Amino acid sequence: MDPSDASAPQGRGRSAAEQPLSAAEREEYERLRRTAHSRHRRTRYAGACVLLVLAFLLSPLAVVAAWVNAEVSDTGRYVQTVAPIATDPPVQNLVTDRLTKRVVSNVDVKSITDALGGALAKADAPPKVVDKVPLLTGPLQNALDSAVHDVVARVVKSDQFAQAWDGANRRAHAAVVKTLTGEGNSAVEAKGDTIVLDMGTVIDNVKQRLVDAGYEKAADIPDVDKTIPLLKTDKLDNAQDAMRLLNVVGTWLPVTAVVLAALGIWAAPSHRVALMATGIGVGVGMVVLLVGLAVMRRVYLDSVPSDVLPSDVAAPIYDTLVRFLRASTLTVLVLAVITVLAGYLYGPGRGARFIRSVAARGTGATGRAMAHSGARTGSTGRWLDTHRGWTTGIVIAGGGLALILWNYPTPASVALVLGIVVLVLILLGILASASGDTAAGDRRTRSSP
Repeated sequence: MDPSDASAPQGRGRSAAEQPLSAAEREEYERLRRTAHSRHRRTRYAGACVLLVLAFLLSPLAVVAAWVNAEVSDTGRYVQTVAPIATDPPVQNLVTDRLTKRVVSNVDVKSITDALGGALAKADAPPKVVDKVPLLTGPLQNALDSAVHDVVARVVKSDQFAQAWDGANRRAHAAVVKTLTGEGNSAVEAKGDTIVLDMGTVIDNVKQRLVDAGYEKAADIPDVDKTIPLLKTDKLDNAQDAMRLLNVVGTWLPVTAVVLAALGIWAAPSHRVALMATGIGVGVGMVVLLVGLAVMRRVYLDSVPSDVLPSDVAAPIYDTLVRFLRASTLTVLVLAVITVLAGYLYGPGRGARFIRSVAARGTGATGRAMAHSGARTGSTGRWLDTHRGWTTGIVIAGGGLALILWNYPTPASVALVLGIVVLVLILLGILASASGDTAAGDRRTRSSP
């Protein structure tokens, strides 16, 4: 039997699924595939948009929440915030004037002149002299005002006043934190719905001093309740709950905003475009926050009566209290601008390709000059050139980690980290080009756009 005859029935019996698609069927298949792909992309775009919009809306709230949490729970940060108020000249002048007025108001100059007149009369002083004594009231008042004002001004403008201001704010803030959280060092604490003053340290100190003074029996004084109730309120639990909520929100709201932005970038079909959109959205949010701070400044100044706090004093106080919030907002705005620029520079735009080409030519030329002078990096340079993407990502990630670990970063710290990252990338590019592999360097330079 001819084997060719046996193969014929097998060919005729081939299933329909194994038959090649006709032109119409293939066209229908491609249409369905494009439809499914388009639907998938639309779904990813929709999910990414939702995530990014949430991140945009939460970013200003996250900055404000982190600032409030730091000011309320961190005594050192709070003292650092209010410290400049004590050295501000308009504030010092206001404090000097009001303290002078309060001190002088307790001195009855008229009674002094009246007493002087009575004493002169009893001493048989001439009547003309006695009659002229009340005229001394005005000059004495002016002299007293001037003398007290000079003394108070020297005290207020001294370093001791600034130190006393810091110490008073530190003790007051520590007492509030201890009351609301139970953490920190303060004699004031909360017990149930009562705020008490713990006198244990003072009592122990008194007992020790009595023993040191020769009263040995003082050591046998039994322990008693060492707390003094200061205030009882049914609102204390609400305040403590609010403090705990602030700790949670101030810590996790920024993390939530960052996670939402990262998920939005990951879900988007074009990660680079999503990254640039994130930078633009967050930057707009920070600009809105800065505008809001400016508007609130005007509202605050208009709402404070001039007889209570003059505008030249109220303005620096407001600026001092919100300066860290403004600095944090500017820091995030700078990061947003850097993110947008980085996304653009890694894109296919003509300007981006030109900048990358110039950078590659510059590092390549420098590296080849090093190689020609004998400073070849050899296998290390070839490894850096092969793993250029990984090394670039690690350097950028290191810069981001440095900012995350930086305690209260500022625009200056962002600029410093950015400069270090750019410098390291340039050095790595030069080392990669100094391997001595001229052909590889030329190919890299040509392919850089």
